[in-house]
Amino acid sequence: MSEAGKTRFHIDLRRHLREQGEDRNLTRLICEIADASKYIINSIRTGDLGVAGTSNLYGEEQLALDVLSDRILRKRLQHSDVVATIVSEETDEIFRISDDYEGRYAVAYDPLDGSSLVDVNLAVGTIVAIYRGGNPLQQGSQQVAALYILYGPRTTLVYSTGRGVHEFAMNQLMEYTLVRENIQMAPSGTIYSPGGQRNKYTAGTETFVRQLEENGAKLRYSGGFVPDINQILMKGKGIFFYPHLVDNPQGKLRLLYELNPMAFLIEQAGGAASTGTQRILDLHPQGIDDRAPVFIGCKEDVALAEACIATHG
Repeated sequence: MSEAGKTRFHIDLRRHLREQGEDRNLTRLICEIADASKYIINSIRTGDLGVAGTSNLYGEEQLALDVLSDRILRKRLQHSDVVATIVSEETDEIFRISDDYEGRYAVAYDPLDGSSLVDVNLAVGTIVAIYRGGNPLQQGSQQVAALYILYGPRTTLVYSTGRGVHEFAMNQLMEYTLVRENIQMAPSGTIYSPGGQRNKYTAGTETFVRQLEENGAKLRYSGGFVPDINQILMKGKGIFFYPHLVDNPQGKLRLLYELNPMAFLIEQAGGAASTGTQRILDLHPQGIDDRAPVFIGCKEDVALAEACIATHG
């Protein structure tokens, strides 16, 4: 690599955002989230894995790490002075910080997606969607930024503000430095990550899976949304899906905290994200607990899923 290339990849997150010409407040917000992740990763490495004794609004048992991660992020966002409202997967209401929306943002986040995987030492992550103003119940297409942080063998941060998708890695000083810029996905892939019980797939989804297998696609599924999306995005080929099931037509994943930010990132990398019948980013959220089925990854793979569902149901 040339000296210029080496220099380029010593750029930190804040400098990269400034070079992208981002708004000062948005830059500050993304950097606050990045700083919060340093405390979250420390909690994962050293914290108590016991149950916190509370449930989130979906009736799921909250791990202590869920609660702690939520508190860490909430505190940073509250004191950032650039956030109007926040809503977390771990709470049952939108939390208003300021009535002044000018220059401020609405933030929806999952503080520790896949937290049940921590005690078996699998990768987990934080997912964040950012909207201008004070309303987080907007179409995903209105996001001004989305990012996720993956706590794996390396801690990485992947973000987009609508100007491509960029990956940063946490170094020994716990600073995020540039790894890859303008990540792009291939038209079709060779791996698939399927969620949900296959015996509950509809005929259209089952037909789609069989076609993937006949085409030689290999199954790669960790049980964590962030690591599975990260694998597809970084390899640039593949598809993740958690479809509508015969007994659960809305699927499992939440629109605000999981699907919208990931769909934004994947589309920015040249991929696609669909419910099987329509674009994820065109959905109008009716509440903070909305869910939707999802097929997300390479464009041609998503189009194949849509075609199978249109034909077979």
